Amino acid sequence: MGSQEDFIINNIENGIDDHRKGLVSGTNNMNGVDQINKEQWSVGKTPQNLSSSMVRKKSDPIIVSNVRFQMLRNFLNNLQEVILGTKLAVLFPAIPLAIAADFYHFGRPWVFALSLLGLTPLAERVSFLTEQIAYFTGPTVGGLLNATCGNATEMIIALFALHENKIDVVKYSLLGSILSNLLLVLGTSLLCGGLANIKKEQRYDRKQADVNSLLLLLGLLCHMLPLMFRYASGVGDSYATSTLQLSRTSSIFMLIAYVAYIFFQLKTHRQVFGSEEDDDEDEEKAVIGCWSAFGWLAGMTIIIALLSEYVVGTIEAASNSWGISVTFISIILLPIVGNAAEHAGSIIFALKNKLDISLGVSLGSASQISMFVVPLSVIVAWIMGIEMDLDFSLLETGSLAFTIIITAFTLQDGTSHYLKGVILFLCYIIIAACFFVDKTPMNDSNGSNLENVLELSSNYYAGVLFA
Repeated sequence: MGSQEDFIINNIENGIDDHRKGLVSGTNNMNGVDQINKEQWSVGKTPQNLSSSMVRKKSDPIIVSNVRFQMLRNFLNNLQEVILGTKLAVLFPAIPLAIAADFYHFGRPWVFALSLLGLTPLAERVSFLTEQIAYFTGPTVGGLLNATCGNATEMIIALFALHENKIDVVKYSLLGSILSNLLLVLGTSLLCGGLANIKKEQRYDRKQADVNSLLLLLGLLCHMLPLMFRYASGVGDSYATSTLQLSRTSSIFMLIAYVAYIFFQLKTHRQVFGSEEDDDEDEEKAVIGCWSAFGWLAGMTIIIALLSEYVVGTIEAASNSWGISVTFISIILLPIVGNAAEHAGSIIFALKNKLDISLGVSLGSASQISMFVVPLSVIVAWIMGIEMDLDFSLLETGSLAFTIIITAFTLQDGTSHYLKGVILFLCYIIIAACFFVDKTPMNDSNGSNLENVLELSSNYYAGVLFA
């Protein structure tokens, strides 16, 4: 009788032990799955997404939970997440106001200003929607979407400017985006982060900065060669044809380098671009469906295209009305307003002593503009039969060269303090002041300057010889 009771007790204890082991094993398996999912998602999540997320806010589902019809409830929920899920929602009324101002033929500067304000929340929402799609498509496709749509606003503005044959607007706006990211965004981030953590040593991973600096130097080389070729060869039809061919060839190799960079970032060396924010926060989940995100992304893209057309069509009128050159508006104002959400997020992360994310935002966006958007614009212009080259004229290319060199020197030691931010920010102010006083007409920024230089040189040497 006793042996039977011992047998039953042993079975019960074994069952309890097996149950506990099963629970522990299941928990470990679930933790492993969660860890895998988190690692997979962290690959597709870029610093640009993390930066834009800082200006987002959580919506209240109670508002739409009492709606009776499921389809209407889903639509209202998506509307709430997409439109009201950002702190920049107060700028959405600028979109219908810009459309109304154009329809009722208000002043063209008003259309330009309202369109510029309307593009600010749209740029952040595109980042949000690509992030939502990445939850369903996986890290690789999500990373490609982020790499492609990260600067969708700049690309769309460039396409409309090319359609209007305003090549200088394309060049200046893209150049301004690079300068803004490297000097203004990075400078203010290092300045604010250094002041907020003045008693701490701010450190960051140099490997990411080195990779982006190499890409920026390669892009600078492709910009400087057509300029040096122009001054070495003189003015003429043969020079223009050769420069155009050189620019198109260089653009193809720049795109190849960018594809290699994406493969390097998403596949072979993804740990270099890993974000420390992924280790600190819980795993997020998609708040809208995949096809809903695609639909909203298509709608947002159409609205961005419409506002971009307004911006390109009214930029000269705004320049004449405000007494500011088109060069200053394109290089300074357009990048600041278009990327305001990422800029604010980068500063917030620097305040939290997370400089790797801030550097990923500024350097990543600058590299994307330099190595993807600029050469893509040259190739698209080639397809459209428009002669756009990589010669950004002397003043613009010189500003770009000094910006990249100063930034590379600033990030060479892997540490940061507020003085570095002060230097970068002051460099941006000086460059902005230079383009503010530059009143050179846009069409005269290339050939006429070279002709004037050659004419002055010939007159000088003639005077020396006959003196």
